Amino acid sequence: MEQELTRTQYREETSQCRQLFLAKMSDYGHSWRILRPTSLTDQLLIKARRIRSIEVAGEQKVADSIDQDFIGLVNYGIMAIIQLRHPRPGDVDQETDEDILGWYDQVQEQIEGLMLRKNHDYGEVWREMRISSMTDLILMKLLRIKQIEDQEGKTLVSEGLDANYADIVNYAIFALILRHHTNQQP
Repeated sequence: MEQELTRTQYREETSQCRQLFLAKMSDYGHSWRILRPTSLTDQLLIKARRIRSIEVAGEQKVADSIDQDFIGLVNYGIMAIIQLRHPRPGDVDQETDEDILGWYDQVQEQIEGLMLRKNHDYGEVWREMRISSMTDLILMKLLRIKQIEDQEGKTLVSEGLDANYADIVNYAIFALILRHHTNQQP
């Protein structure tokens, strides 16, 4: 029963993320495809640090919602995985909206599958976590990603970049679920 609730809530949140991705693609086209994965990592870092700063300070001075930052973490994480799997061609005009959306949906479905597998093994423990802990885990994953990027992708025993980006996406979606379905707020 809980697994089905998680799947329903997860899909509600990912639908919102996809809608914003579509709206921004309508406004900006495929301009993000110029970004290297390291630049997307830095964009993720900006979003996560802002969330943590607001959590620690207990106030925010810019009206942009924290929900938008968590949605940004989801979309930038998916974009980073797309960049890893489909390096930018010489001419981004070669790609269609359908290409981009196909990749987006494929990555998102794979990340959802990962969530379902992990949720099976770990149970619904994320529902007992604090959103601030999820923010910290996202920041930790970003530091790991930066280390792996600085080592040109070489690791001895650790998961690769894809897995860390996917975990960030899932933690951000869990945070959105908790924000929208519990009284938890940073």
